[in-house]
Amino acid sequence: MKTREIILILIAAAFGGVAIVTWSGEEAANQRAAKISKEANEARLKSVADINALTAKAAKDAADAKNAAAEAGKQAADLLAKTKTDADKAVKQAVEDLAKAKEDTAKATVKATELEKAKADAANRVNELTAELARLRDGSELKEAIAKQKKAEADLEAASTALREANAATAKATARLAEVEEENRRLREQTKGTDNVSPNYRAL
Repeated sequence: MKTREIILILIAAAFGGVAIVTWSGEEAANQRAAKISKEANEARLKSVADINALTAKAAKDAADAKNAAAEAGKQAADLLAKTKTDADKAVKQAVEDLAKAKEDTAKATVKATELEKAKADAANRVNELTAELARLRDGSELKEAIAKQKKAEADLEAASTALREANAATAKATARLAEVEEENRRLREQTKGTDNVSPNYRAL
């Protein structure tokens, strides 16, 4: 083989090796790029999924927070209404208690006045009884009372006697009147049908 051919063969072999090396490098680079692209796509998809999950969680948290705020607002409104109702009841009760206290105070004042009057009346009565007891111990009033009682008994006896006498007289007069009426009736019966022209005749 000629030297020239050998050189050409060597040059061709050199270029072939470079081509093989170049082709091998491009394939590795393509594989590397494909791997990186796949990883990047997976990372992007994972990032999108994470973002969607975070967005959904944020929306759920916002809805929960809104519901919680609404419930808290409702509870606060209910508590405020209940507090207002309780306050109104407390004020009404306080007003009623005050009115009752005033009424009780007025009654107590009247009662105290009545008790003071009763106390004064009792003191006056004690004084009267003390004076009366002193008079009774003296005896003059008792003697006078006994004398008045005896006189009243005598007057009553006299009145009873007079009443008995009046009743007897009334009974006697009543009996006499009955006799006269009966006699007059008999005379009328006797004179029926008799013509008496005497001017002195008069029916009883």
